[in-house]
Amino acid sequence: MDWEEIERTTRLTFPADYREFVESYGGGEIDEYLSVSTPPVSGSAYGDLLDRVDPALSDRDREELGSLLPGGVLPLLLPFADSASSDVAFWLREGAPDDWRVAVFRRQVPYGMNRWTVFDGGMASFCVAVLTGEVNPFSERLSAGDRNVFVPWRGA
Repeated sequence: MDWEEIERTTRLTFPADYREFVESYGGGEIDEYLSVSTPPVSGSAYGDLLDRVDPALSDRDREELGSLLPGGVLPLLLPFADSASSDVAFWLREGAPDDWRVAVFRRQVPYGMNRWTVFDGGMASFCVAVLTGEVNPFSERLSAGDRNVFVPWRGA
């Protein structure tokens, strides 16, 4: 990735942990459940991150998320991962990129429950917490076993 070019053309700076993840692994899937998007990469089905900069959410979904945030102020959102259950993990774009927290929107919840989970940490610590079972923000639980598998787009 040419992060400087991406920043210059999109005016977006990404968190360091995300840049390191993409440089190490690229886009792909964790345990055939959680897909991680990247900026465009020729031939990659996961290179759609920049196409999703302004996600469409209903007013109700925005209000639900706002109710979980201090002062109810909703920052800009940027989705970076999706689950096989169509849940979406977003960055809450407030402050410096390395301070962005993660919010997950669950598609499948019992009636009356909030669809959002806010994680007080970045992308890498969020993935670790999900894989170890510390948090379960998705409609289905990822296996919290000793061995998780990441399949990069080239290996899919």
